[in-house]
Amino acid sequence: MRVMMAFCAILVATSLLPAAQERPTALADETKIIALENAWNYAEEHKDARALDELLSSTLVYVDYDGSMMDKTQFLASVRVPSLHPEQIVNDKMTVHMYGSTAVVTGLYREKGISKGKPYIRRGRFTDTWVFEDGAWRCVASQSTLISQ
Repeated sequence: MRVMMAFCAILVATSLLPAAQERPTALADETKIIALENAWNYAEEHKDARALDELLSSTLVYVDYDGSMMDKTQFLASVRVPSLHPEQIVNDKMTVHMYGSTAVVTGLYREKGISKGKPYIRRGRFTDTWVFEDGAWRCVASQSTLISQ
């Protein structure tokens, strides 16, 4: 009886090993994606369209806080606009939901800066969808919604 219980315990423990081995990979991907979200903010603050180009899929669909839609080319052009000077873009309360080679990130953001000579402050929620393609994580869709101050 003890031998049978020991065998069952070993069987149960070994059946859990694949799940335990998959978890660090998912956790590593979640950590990487959070870092990419922060890199996006840094690149946007510094108007670094080249860095953003590496983070975004060629098929990007971007829905801005005002409901306007942009593709990758349009979004990168919007970052380069000379009258826009973001001073700070910060994400908060980010959650990453993994679906194999796809990740959906939700969170809050705060942005402040100067646009057309006037200061602005925005606070909103966002949803970004990342896909692992060509050996790298790239954002394929992004949507933001303003939250009233």
